[in-house]
Amino acid sequence: MSVAKLKETILEKISAAAEKAFGQQPEGLEIGFPPNSVMGHFAVGCFPLAKQFRKSPAEIAAKIVDHLSADDVIAKASAAGPYINLDISGDILFGDVCRHITDRDGAYGSSEIGRGRRAMVEYLAPNTNKPLHLGHLRNGALGMAVANMYQATGHWVVKANLVNDRGVHICKSMLAWQRWGNGTTPDSEDIKGDHFVGRYYVRYAREADKDPELENEIQQMLQKWEAGDPETIDLWKTMNGWVYDGFAQTYERFGLLFDVFYYESDTYKLGKDIIQQGLEKEALALDHNGNTVFFLPEAEFGRDKSGDLKRVTVLRADETALYITQDIGTAILKITDHNLDYSIYVVGSEQEYHFKCLFAMLAALGYEWARNCYHLSYGMVYLPEGKMKSREGKIVDADDLISEMIKLAEDEIRRRDPDGRLSPAEVKSRAHKIGVGAVKFYLLRVRPNQSINFDPAESISFDGFTGPYCQYAYARISGILEKSKTAVTPRPEPDFSLLGNAEEVLLLQKLIEFPAEVQSGVADLNPSKVAGHIFNTAKAFNQFYNKHQVLQAESEPLVSARLELIKATAVVLNNGLNLLGVEVLENM
Repeated sequence: MSVAKLKETILEKISAAAEKAFGQQPEGLEIGFPPNSVMGHFAVGCFPLAKQFRKSPAEIAAKIVDHLSADDVIAKASAAGPYINLDISGDILFGDVCRHITDRDGAYGSSEIGRGRRAMVEYLAPNTNKPLHLGHLRNGALGMAVANMYQATGHWVVKANLVNDRGVHICKSMLAWQRWGNGTTPDSEDIKGDHFVGRYYVRYAREADKDPELENEIQQMLQKWEAGDPETIDLWKTMNGWVYDGFAQTYERFGLLFDVFYYESDTYKLGKDIIQQGLEKEALALDHNGNTVFFLPEAEFGRDKSGDLKRVTVLRADETALYITQDIGTAILKITDHNLDYSIYVVGSEQEYHFKCLFAMLAALGYEWARNCYHLSYGMVYLPEGKMKSREGKIVDADDLISEMIKLAEDEIRRRDPDGRLSPAEVKSRAHKIGVGAVKFYLLRVRPNQSINFDPAESISFDGFTGPYCQYAYARISGILEKSKTAVTPRPEPDFSLLGNAEEVLLLQKLIEFPAEVQSGVADLNPSKVAGHIFNTAKAFNQFYNKHQVLQAESEPLVSARLELIKATAVVLNNGLNLLGVEVLENM
């Protein structure tokens, strides 16, 4: 019996008892867990029935229990105030659930609730004038996790990256290299391409402080680029190519995957035709300066201090585009390219107003799908002072952070392997999985809209709310299961009726809750729900394992039953960590 079927069966029995007691089918019953596992395996609250049956929830619970008979599923029922606490027979509770989880294996936790619906998750959006930084890692971790969770719930998902590859900021790196690069390349300097180009962006800023005339040269270069000047375009392609090579290395190290890339150089002119159509439909207007503006809906945005409707400029009088101009066109392009039902933008919280305006404008222009566009807003990431040096004293470089985390993981692995039994290749492999996994988990363990103080040492700890703690729980289970294979005689069939102590029940409850937590995380665009649940599952396993023997349990049927329980636990830990982009290890 699957977890869903078990819950359905329990509710059917509760409903039948309620109908006997009150003469009508109850409405709105939901099944959950009692606050303490010793109180029962499941709990059903009677609050929704008070209005229907015109009695207090406590009276309703007591009457339903009076009409509920023990059977092969419900071993015991008791009323506790407004709740009905239920004990389920061990073979069904532990046996059916554990077998269902291990049979589903990598598919456990997934569902088909999004089947037939198509979603795009757009994340990262780097600039091609500098390397990725710590904020990009949070963006990428969020984007990948949300995309994975959407896929796990049956959606057809496109992972997209909109690359900001044109504009003034790109020309600054180009001009600086022209002036001071002396023909050097990433290869000649033995440096990643994005770091190489980033040096010239920094160099430009330094030189511009001394020579304001450089700003005019930047504008001239941008005009040449927009006019298609061959020499300027060749330089642009060359330097962007260096950056893309560097980005690709970082993507691979951090496990970032994309199905499609959009480039600002291809999309920046999009939107102008849409704006003209908006003027014709009178959804947009011209202000007294000739700028095209959108008057924001009063119900959503209110009015300004003068009592006028708030407005946003979408096209300048000289017909030069703004960011929102191209965003209008790109939003439509993405929908038409992929026939999307949902479009999710993973962008920092400083852009909340921008996206609120964008979605309101798309709706006003008649695009009904605008209501299914979502801005996944996330907070800043800070590094505590003195924990790690950043390249220019301000921005924490992504490559440096990844390297630092891998080194911290390697140091911990060597500390735990004083005899040097692990090969250098194995140490390197484990350190990468632990170090990168630690970063992702730490960035995903809090709600996206919260800012984070990223502490490298805390994130790599094998204790506490961390990725390595969860990875270690999985590795412990893998070790036990591997050791169990050395038994001389075949193990007997598991006797699941022997399971039922508080630690076993709590652990099983965590396994049962996993699919619902995935669905809840998708509904809220919040991977921290999965991260928190996986941590609590690992914690419940450790509480169980610290108190109870598995391979040395009192009887062989109990050994077999506990092995099935921890096998199911390994499935949940593996599947949950995979959703977060964190790799598991068989040994740590």
